[in-house]
Amino acid sequence: MADRATPPDGSITGWVDDRAASPPRAHILGMRVDHVEFGEAARLIADWAAEGGASRYVCAANVHMTMEAHDDPAFQTVVNGADLVLADGVPMVWGLRALGLSQERRVRVSPDLLYALFDACQERGIKLGLYGGSPETLRVFCDWLAREYPRLQLACAIDPPFRPPTADEDERYTRLIRESGAQLLLVGIGCPKQEKWMAAHAGALFCTMFGVGAAFDLLGGRTKNAPAWMRDRGLEWLYRLALEPRRLWRRHLFNDPRFLVLLARQALRERAR
Repeated sequence: MADRATPPDGSITGWVDDRAASPPRAHILGMRVDHVEFGEAARLIADWAAEGGASRYVCAANVHMTMEAHDDPAFQTVVNGADLVLADGVPMVWGLRALGLSQERRVRVSPDLLYALFDACQERGIKLGLYGGSPETLRVFCDWLAREYPRLQLACAIDPPFRPPTADEDERYTRLIRESGAQLLLVGIGCPKQEKWMAAHAGALFCTMFGVGAAFDLLGGRTKNAPAWMRDRGLEWLYRLALEPRRLWRRHLFNDPRFLVLLARQALRERAR
């Protein structure tokens, strides 16, 4: 995990400090996944945000992200350069176990890990920022946060356009986030855009950035969560596919079988060694 804290001489460009100890990790189809359980993930992210002064980003890895990284070496480099890569999905837990790491369960980002982080923000005075979603989604989500976490400090809530922002827009958003004092920035613009965005802004935003996908829609009530029995059995993908077949059919019906076959091949090679 690279600590992009401001160096002693005050400069920023090109400076990386590797003081933070790295957890055990595996590379699933070439993409790094850290062996970190739920409690440790929540503690690490909250501690980094509370400490401040460093530019970090956290990725939540699922099958979709793994296959995007497998198909695009440049994106794989982006994920592998994160400060923390969590196993967000039962298949990722299977992958870690197949490669010899005894991951107990997935680090479920939405809602479990986010609930823990919202509690930490409220109790420790960590300023929260939001980047992503539509204006309506953000409004509903901010209303929900105000009801459920009345002492949480919401530093900023930015809804960028669905198209790539212009250079001027990006500069303005970056300035707004910096000036807001956000210490934990949730980035919800979808994979792989959010991971690329976080990597591009590492060193420009001195906060902890966390890619959360569709969490704003889910927590704001726009989309429904899968039943617990489906989540526990790794079938959350099937529930979401049933809800949004036109958007998700290719992702699941093309990527999921490839992931299982490629993972099985990798595990067999590892054991043969």
